[in-house]
Amino acid sequence: MNYLEEIDWQAPAFADFYDELPLWSARFGLTLLDHVELRPGMTVLDVGAGTGFLSIELAQRCGPTTKVIAVDPWEAAIARLNRKLEYFGIKNVRTIVQDVSALDLPAESVDLVVSNLGINNFDMPEDALRACFRVAKPGAKLWLTSNLVGHMSEFYEAYRSVLSERGFTDRLAVLDAHIHHRATVDSTRSLLERAGFESVEAVIWSFRERFVDGSALLNHHFIRLGFVPAWKSIAPERAIVATFQALERHLNSIAAQQGELSLTIPCACMSARKPAAN
Repeated sequence: MNYLEEIDWQAPAFADFYDELPLWSARFGLTLLDHVELRPGMTVLDVGAGTGFLSIELAQRCGPTTKVIAVDPWEAAIARLNRKLEYFGIKNVRTIVQDVSALDLPAESVDLVVSNLGINNFDMPEDALRACFRVAKPGAKLWLTSNLVGHMSEFYEAYRSVLSERGFTDRLAVLDAHIHHRATVDSTRSLLERAGFESVEAVIWSFRERFVDGSALLNHHFIRLGFVPAWKSIAPERAIVATFQALERHLNSIAAQQGELSLTIPCACMSARKPAAN
């Protein structure tokens, strides 16, 4: 009955592993946990596991008879996950540093595949999903989450205005290509079906990312990590600094008029099934 042992929140190691998940990922992951099947005795594959939020939750929620396999090519993230597993005393998670497309697991060995925002980061999503299909047992389900085309539309309208005002109309096609490279429900369904999955269903929702102004948005650590590099590639190389200075002013003006800068994030949590054996 280890759960009766008190946790020392003042221990130095506790803070190293507490509340480290970006809020961006958490919103998607919690929705997936609201819908995914939970039962004992499963083998679960977490694709793009990162530092292990979803792996750890499923390992604990499904109990010790369930085995979770956390795979990610990001070596530092898996190293952190391993430290958390040791600290928390979780024994039913196996970690693998590998691209899922080359995953060395037996065919038809997994009862459930999950991926929280992983499809957004696959270099070859079709290859990754075919690998998931190969290792899934007949009848096994796959659950994934993704943000969708149309996310942060308020930001991109501001960016469009700045490019137009500064005479960089040749970059508008680059902006549009960036906007439309994101997933839609139909494009994700098509990827899943081409990989062999069927019965694709989607739960659609949205949330808002709120900032006091454009300066706060552009200086936010996760925005700088996950979005600013791609946004910079849209601007003319010779005028990146000037373009972003103008964009920051424009966003700050919108925030002053509206009382804040609010960005809409449309999302999908999608499920699919590997056909059952005949």
